[in-house]
Amino acid sequence: MLRYLTAGESHGRGLSVIIEGLPAGIPLRAEDINTWLARRQGGYGRGGRMAIERDRAEILAGVRGGYTLGSPVAIFIANRDWANWQEIMAPGPEARPGRIVTRPRPGHADLAGGLKYHQADLRNILERASARETAARVAAGATAAALLKELGIEVAAHVVRVGQVEVKGAVDFIAARQAWESPVYCADPEGSRAMVAAIEEARQKGDTLGGVVEVLATGVPAGLGSHVHWDRRLDGRLAQALMSIPAIKGVEIGAGFELATIPGSRAHDAIAYREECGFYHPTNRAGGLEGGMTNGETLVLRAAMKPIPTLMRPLPSVDFLTKEPATAAVERSDVCAVPAAAVVAWAAVAWVLAGAVLEKFGGDHLPEIQGRLAAYRQYLKEGLRECKGLPSPWKEEGEG
Repeated sequence: MLRYLTAGESHGRGLSVIIEGLPAGIPLRAEDINTWLARRQGGYGRGGRMAIERDRAEILAGVRGGYTLGSPVAIFIANRDWANWQEIMAPGPEARPGRIVTRPRPGHADLAGGLKYHQADLRNILERASARETAARVAAGATAAALLKELGIEVAAHVVRVGQVEVKGAVDFIAARQAWESPVYCADPEGSRAMVAAIEEARQKGDTLGGVVEVLATGVPAGLGSHVHWDRRLDGRLAQALMSIPAIKGVEIGAGFELATIPGSRAHDAIAYREECGFYHPTNRAGGLEGGMTNGETLVLRAAMKPIPTLMRPLPSVDFLTKEPATAAVERSDVCAVPAAAVVAWAAVAWVLAGAVLEKFGGDHLPEIQGRLAAYRQYLKEGLRECKGLPSPWKEEGEG
């Protein structure tokens, strides 16, 4: 089973992630992870924290000579801002009070977390609820992507909407893969420029903007996931992974909500067959998932992100201790983190797909998995043509 755990606070010493279940033999270097950490920190609209941090992954265990060992992989990402917070955030009794937060921000975990964990200083909530934790998720996703790459599966992500600016029409995988060249990770040049302008307008107003990101995955074989239990359906697992990203409030697969507005004759994808590739769908409204399983087409998933809840012109709130009316606390924040969310969504999808691959094909060493997947791909392409009639238990009496 592939799994990971993260630990760390936004202004603590750093973020840690331990990954268990990666097979041996996967090429993995710190730079492979750092590329994605840098992308998470980039994108037009980021705040002052990104000017401080320069995230770098330090691989502490589980990798030797540039290859995974099959043992747990441990990664540490230092917080450079720790130097300014070490007295306040010290884990021992020497920690001194400071920068206490008692005015919860609407739309953040401050209030609900303070009530749940009985914390008078809401910093004890916001430090962990902060999207800073997603740097560790991206590191985990990068290791999963390294496995997928060796299996011929590739994931890309891009921004399709910021505020009222939306990219019209489908974006193919090649264009999506090149979207990182845009300042907002948008594959459409005109849309990219309009998004930058919208973010700048929001900055001048002291406001924030949300948007929508899209994740695509190619090379995914049919049959990952399962229809037999609710928790094994891959569409549900992918949706959960995306919904767990801070500020994500909606997820759709393929044509998603649009399918609720059109008749079934236009909603579903016809099935076709070619000898050179096997079964396929001429269209992809299902987004590569049917019945909780991949169907061999490109995976298409979208996640909607609400605006960042920390506002330079804060909304009304109530002091957590005095219960008196107050304006919400202001922490250093972004104007728009939708481009960063695209990177985190990329990591989330890569992670779930890697887990689904290992569930289906198993194996403790990369060549072992590659061999099993290659045989399965061959089966998908031509194996069904060898079937002559029904399996013997279902043959009619008298048949051979």
